[in-house]
Amino acid sequence: MPRQSKNSRQPRSNASHAGGGQLRIIAGQWRSRKLPIANVPGLRPTTDRVRETVFNWLSTITPGARVLDVFSGTGALAMEALSRGASCATLLEANPIAARTLKSNLALLQAEQAQVIETNSLSWLNRPASQPFDLVFLDPPFRLDLLAPTCHLLESNGYINDKSHIYIEVEKELNPLPVPDNWRLEKSKTAGQVSFSLWSRVQS
Repeated sequence: MPRQSKNSRQPRSNASHAGGGQLRIIAGQWRSRKLPIANVPGLRPTTDRVRETVFNWLSTITPGARVLDVFSGTGALAMEALSRGASCATLLEANPIAARTLKSNLALLQAEQAQVIETNSLSWLNRPASQPFDLVFLDPPFRLDLLAPTCHLLESNGYINDKSHIYIEVEKELNPLPVPDNWRLEKSKTAGQVSFSLWSRVQS
């Protein structure tokens, strides 16, 4: 679910989306570890139930994967992936408070294979990639129309290839998703007001 006042994110009106609290890593080497969430309005992790489903989908993909978490927020998805054997992760986060908490949490986990980049995600993606990522997490802020330009930049600047998988988490009413024509839907589900799905890229 929406996790942060990420790049250009606006505070959500629903009071239940207030920041603070803790996230729990579900499985892997850091199983059951609890980590603080930055006290930033709108910041919260993807729920345990959704993450459980998502990482069941990704069970054969995550080990050894190079991960990009585009709108990182709490870092719940990237840290879950690292806990389950991803080889490295790059976490993009524009909010300086959230970015500091991400760095602190990764230091607590001694996750030397992860880096946090405090940046606007679209600006960071608006340059050629040095190499593609195996697994990309996209949980953009709701109702700010960031999904389409993000997908375009991932596709056009070489951040993904034909072996990549892309996880997307958005508001349920965003349908159909504005993804490139050469992305293929692998799995999809809804939980409450959120739609989440897994995509692969086919040769264009």
